[in-house]
Amino acid sequence: MWKRTLKYVAIFALIGFMLANGALADDPAPDGWTCETPREEIRPHFKCDATPGTADSVLSIRADDREGLMGMWAITIPVQGQEHYRFTVDRQTQGIAFPRRTAIARIIWLNDANEKVMRAEPSNLSYRPGERPRAEPEFPKLVSRSDGWDRLEGIYIAPPHATHARIELHFRWGEPHSTVRWRRSKLEVCAAPDPRTVRLATIHYRPQAGRTPQEKREQFAPLIAVAAQQKADLIVLPETLTYYQSGGSYADAAETIPGPSTDYFAKLAQQHDTYIVAGLMERDGHLIYNVAVLLGPEGAIVGKYRKVALPRGEIEAGITPGTEYPVFQTRFGKVAMMVCYDGFFPEVARELSNRGAEVIAWPVWGCNPLLAAARACENHVFLVSSTYTEFSADWAQSAVYGRDGTTLAHAEDWGSIAMAEVDLGKPAIWQSLGDFQSQIEPHRPVVPPVP
Repeated sequence: MWKRTLKYVAIFALIGFMLANGALADDPAPDGWTCETPREEIRPHFKCDATPGTADSVLSIRADDREGLMGMWAITIPVQGQEHYRFTVDRQTQGIAFPRRTAIARIIWLNDANEKVMRAEPSNLSYRPGERPRAEPEFPKLVSRSDGWDRLEGIYIAPPHATHARIELHFRWGEPHSTVRWRRSKLEVCAAPDPRTVRLATIHYRPQAGRTPQEKREQFAPLIAVAAQQKADLIVLPETLTYYQSGGSYADAAETIPGPSTDYFAKLAQQHDTYIVAGLMERDGHLIYNVAVLLGPEGAIVGKYRKVALPRGEIEAGITPGTEYPVFQTRFGKVAMMVCYDGFFPEVARELSNRGAEVIAWPVWGCNPLLAAARACENHVFLVSSTYTEFSADWAQSAVYGRDGTTLAHAEDWGSIAMAEVDLGKPAIWQSLGDFQSQIEPHRPVVPPVP
């Protein structure tokens, strides 16, 4: 009798443990889908529901009262190497503080042996020299929100030897009682996207002559014309160009925005059908800001950025720091700006890239060139700097930097222009990392506020 009692106690204890870990509570998986976890002791609860009024299934993953549970829905489907595919999925979260980290989708390219395959030949994608990386996972990005659902999306080219794609819908490190729901997961053949080619230019010039803002700004007109003749889509000018060697104070050079200098550069942008970034001083009532202004081909201000990180001299002169990190849509992509001392602090470029910046224009008096490379590399953005520093000084350069931090073009002589043609739609692929830029959001850490 006692043996039978112990047997039932053991069975009920095992059932209790499995229920607590979600092992017995899962719904049957839809055809082809599996419920997986890296370790059974952190397994969440999996559930499949139909969306009311539709034929869609909703794949849910939910935590119990424990933290840090991990699991995913996964399915493997056939693909054709070298074809382009569009992946889409809808995501809804509840009780999750950082969906960008906890609720992610991945795509892994596999061969018939269920092994990861190599990427395409280097001519088809952007690689570091001498590398042909393995095809690491793709990370679809958040592209829109509607009716409480997020849309994640990405367009990819299947590697040459890929025969299957494994789609994973993750729940990682979830808070207790939190839930992620997935629906409408699709991987479909699509047309190859059009190239997003853009010509990025920087002007290397010191406006030493003159004293007034008008005299300073007019010196850039012929250089802008030359850059435009070379079909520049974006032309970056240096910092505080109406103040440089004017003999006056920052306040003396400050203007309202819109104002005379922005009107002048907006007219040039329209005349040459291009975008211009000019470093200026702004007066807003009793406050003075160090700004970068983006002027567009329509002859108007697209947007402005107020320098956030101020050096001692500007603080002592009574300049006010900015507080926002705007990103502006142009006809070729998303552009943001930072100014000089901002480059010493990784937070500025990171906040701009967090908001979708693909190109960062950087009017800069002078800076360590390693910081320019770092800001481009750590965010996988293109960065265009325009400086007052002699090239021979081995300090800040007027240059265009690639997503991996390499210098694509630089100017050496005063009055010269450096330009690089880049494709914003072509990912930079790294050995062992793949498309790192797409992994920044799901992988970057959560940083608590400084006490």
